[in-house]
Amino acid sequence: MGKEIERKFLVVGDDYRQSAKSNFIIQGYLCNEAERVVRVRLYNDQGFITIKGKTVGMTRSEYEYEIPFADANEMINRLCAGTIIEKVRYEFEDQGYLWEIDEFQGENQGLIVAEIELEDENDVLSLPKWIAGEVTDDPRYLNANLVKKPYKQW
Repeated sequence: MGKEIERKFLVVGDDYRQSAKSNFIIQGYLCNEAERVVRVRLYNDQGFITIKGKTVGMTRSEYEYEIPFADANEMINRLCAGTIIEKVRYEFEDQGYLWEIDEFQGENQGLIVAEIELEDENDVLSLPKWIAGEVTDDPRYLNANLVKKPYKQW
């Protein structure tokens, strides 16, 4: 079974950009319920469909599959409900971990969130200086909730 253990943090400054690579992401949701979400994503020139279960603590089931780019694009444009998420993702490696820093655009412009996937919920992290505070337990910061109530509406 696939699983994701993830923590989320707010970001200050842009020091992470200096040694990070960036990618553009567009994503929408085919199903967006508390128990499960089904997301379609365009990641540069690739398409993906991802199914995620309910989060318990920092962990949830996750299954992700590459699909044809044209199919993913059509699903986003024709089948996804709510706000479409647009963001630039910066990938930054630090102390053996990959940080993904998302700078949101569109209706979520102004929001910058860093995510890190862990092997275990008890992993101890040394946080980079650009981390402002943890928001793992705040459901407003889930992408699935940002399509329902975008950051600009807070």
